[in-house]
Amino acid sequence: MSLEEAKKKGWDELDVIIVTGDAYVDHPGFGTSIIGRVLEDAGYRVGVIAQPKWDDVEEFKKLGKPRLFFAISAGNTDSMVSNYTPSKRLRHDDAYSPGNEAGLRPNRASIVYSNRLKEAYPDTPRIIGGIEASLRRFAQYDYWSDKVRQSILADAPADLIVYGMGELQILEIADRLNKGIPVSDITDIDGTVWKMDIKTWKEKKDELLESRIEIPPYVEVSKNKELYASAFKTVYQEQNHIKGHAIIQVHPKTVIIQNKPMRPLTTEELDHVYELPFTRETHPSYDEPVPALDMVRFSINTHRGCFGACSFCAIALHQGRMIRSRSMESILREAEGFTEIKDFKGTINGLGGPSANMYGMDCKNWEDKGVCKDKICIYPKACPSLNTSHKKLIELMRRLREIPGIKKVFVGYGVRYDLALLDEEYMEELCAHHVSGQLKVAPENYCDKVTDAMKKPDREVFEKFEEKFKEINEKLGKDQYLVAFLMSSHPGCTLNDMIETAEYIRDTGRYTKQVQDFTPTPMTAATCMFHTGIDPFTGKKIYVATSQKDKSIQRAMLHYREPGNYNLVYEGLKRANRLDLVGNSWNCLISRKKGGKRGW
Repeated sequence: MSLEEAKKKGWDELDVIIVTGDAYVDHPGFGTSIIGRVLEDAGYRVGVIAQPKWDDVEEFKKLGKPRLFFAISAGNTDSMVSNYTPSKRLRHDDAYSPGNEAGLRPNRASIVYSNRLKEAYPDTPRIIGGIEASLRRFAQYDYWSDKVRQSILADAPADLIVYGMGELQILEIADRLNKGIPVSDITDIDGTVWKMDIKTWKEKKDELLESRIEIPPYVEVSKNKELYASAFKTVYQEQNHIKGHAIIQVHPKTVIIQNKPMRPLTTEELDHVYELPFTRETHPSYDEPVPALDMVRFSINTHRGCFGACSFCAIALHQGRMIRSRSMESILREAEGFTEIKDFKGTINGLGGPSANMYGMDCKNWEDKGVCKDKICIYPKACPSLNTSHKKLIELMRRLREIPGIKKVFVGYGVRYDLALLDEEYMEELCAHHVSGQLKVAPENYCDKVTDAMKKPDREVFEKFEEKFKEINEKLGKDQYLVAFLMSSHPGCTLNDMIETAEYIRDTGRYTKQVQDFTPTPMTAATCMFHTGIDPFTGKKIYVATSQKDKSIQRAMLHYREPGNYNLVYEGLKRANRLDLVGNSWNCLISRKKGGKRGW
């Protein structure tokens, strides 16, 4: 992070400089660290400029000019998600910053950083990646401005986007630039997005479309919601590294071309990445801790990808739906390494990936065909072609517990409970050894119409899981509980659906503090629904609560007991003609008098 550090390593020049919106944390849960370690492992000299003052071009010059390129990332999250709440209010903290301090990254950080770097070193290639750039690679609805924005590559003065996880792409880019190939000639790497000028597009259009798909241009999708939904569906269905096609979208001043996705890393490659010499520490220049590290420092990532494909989640369009698992030996070596760290107390506080219990699972079609275009592996039920066995995971958990110095291995979150229900042995293993009093699960809603729009299991599946969880814990003599996470105002969720959910909570005692309002983040199916009012996969219209007032009422309905929500809950019940739920009888959600106590 400084020229002095570089000189201590014997470096008089850096090959690649990564600019990031996060603090620099050397941990495999942080994208900057993974990309930096992968490049270093390949022999490149890497520097990091973390959270620069974006209005000062000199901040971007402190490591000098890199020999090859700048790699730019907003950080582990989209900068707008980092900076704003679902109600569009500025956040007062940032877990990816020292001391939890907010305001250390700009809005639309990838664009801002690219502009400063162009100002500082106009002739040095600029490659943007990370979650922000990856999920804004085409024209996309932006919740914070309430409009469809151009591809980030049309807005940012950058040369390429690396989308997806990025290790293979970034190495290929570095190798080609190292050979003297101009960045303008790097147009054929899978998992990248490049741009072409309008004149060349007009000359080569027929040739380009022989092997690529064109989706409606920015000008049309920004005005026509049906075309927007159609374009999203095409992008989603082509997210296949074997059968997928390159996709073209014309913008007013440039043409955006996405090459097909990069293949997932092999097990051996994944092992190698996660066994690079991460220190699992913040950079020593920081005086205060970075909270995000505390949450994951002694956790282990076992696999990548998620075949759940929930509507509100972008993993399908970033990591992909195919599972790639690390070898058991590699994971065990990582755990053994924890025992050599001075302040490790013997507890691994997280084991899994985007989901906790998809480790070792696969489909017989993935190697030859990739993921299916028109099916979701586990929704509404598990596909017969999918291997849903937990045997490898059970063996892994048992072997981890046998390592001297490992006292506990917790799986406190991320369990896909419809999968877990398919394997009672896994559930018994989980309850007996891997839950620390509470297991966090995410039914998201108790109204089947809403969970259907979410592509989540219905209420009956959750109830079966809860019943089995209680049964197993009673047999084990353990006092353990489920903590349910719920979501309000997801597309497809009406006010009446929210009231139905509130009544179900009342009747079953499932009141929870863990509630979040749906935030339309770039490139999810639910965000497409939010913007268009159309389910992109069926073409049918879907209800959406779009105003802040409507969203606030829905959220308040899940916390109907909170005195501060009284007015919102009352207004919602009045709108729905459900004032029968206002009063002092046992089945009322709120009392008749503000601040009054509901009768039981």
